[in-house]
Amino acid sequence: MNKVSRCLKTLALLTVAAFVWQNPLVTKEAIAQQPAYLSPDFDSIEITVPPPERRDNRICSADLDVVIDSIIKSRSFARGRWGILVESLNDKTTFYSHNPDSLLIPASNIKLLTTAAALQKFDPRAKYRSTSLGEWVNVTNLNSNNNYADALLRSIGGPQAVKQALRQLGVNANSYRQVDGSGLSRQNAATPRVLVNLLRAMNFTNTREAFYSSLPVAGVSGTLRNRLRNTSAQGRVSAKTGTLWGVRALSGYLVHPDYGTIVFSILVNHPTESRALVGAIDEIVLRLSQITPCR
Repeated sequence: MNKVSRCLKTLALLTVAAFVWQNPLVTKEAIAQQPAYLSPDFDSIEITVPPPERRDNRICSADLDVVIDSIIKSRSFARGRWGILVESLNDKTTFYSHNPDSLLIPASNIKLLTTAAALQKFDPRAKYRSTSLGEWVNVTNLNSNNNYADALLRSIGGPQAVKQALRQLGVNANSYRQVDGSGLSRQNAATPRVLVNLLRAMNFTNTREAFYSSLPVAGVSGTLRNRLRNTSAQGRVSAKTGTLWGVRALSGYLVHPDYGTIVFSILVNHPTESRALVGAIDEIVLRLSQITPCR
């Protein structure tokens, strides 16, 4: 009888061990490995069901809403205002949308309007000061040079000239407010939709190459050279950064193996956070690079 009892005990222990192996508990060590914006103090952690993901880190495109919502609605960013729009370049399929028509401070994303208008009005090869217009635009966007941007806006005739030039591309003048060329002013405002529409429109102009090549490349060049390194987004994202206190922005293109070129704009205004927003934005872009059709 004792032998039977010992066998039953052993069987029970093996069953429990198998259950724990398949259903591990959340530990402090596991939480510590999460991104900072998802890791508040352990004692106050909110345990949520993680979004469904493939084991190779790819994400079903149908689950993208859950993934991005878990980032922007986390406790760290509860006071922030997010505006995000992600669409395919050619057929305008919407992958994700959150407050796409909200006017937000875009910081240096305003340079996209300035440089696009300049390329609409003048030939990129035209002489501009001591260089060509194309090279001036390249420095403006790649290095986010504020002096270059403000000088460029004055040269093309100011904000009204920008509106006139971009209106010809179908860019809605009521979806942004521009007071300088650089984005330093907090009086500037733009919606994610207007930036996505601008990026899409510029892709089909004869100055596409000059505009596209002026954008920083993730993990490679300009203001994105130290971001998204050694990830699936490195070398595949060309986008303009935006930085002010309490403001972070990133708008541009992502070349995707399954969906072709994706156009996106991420704007966030937060009263207290700044540095942590960069990690959150990069996490969103990384997730975009990992989506895949699931059937």
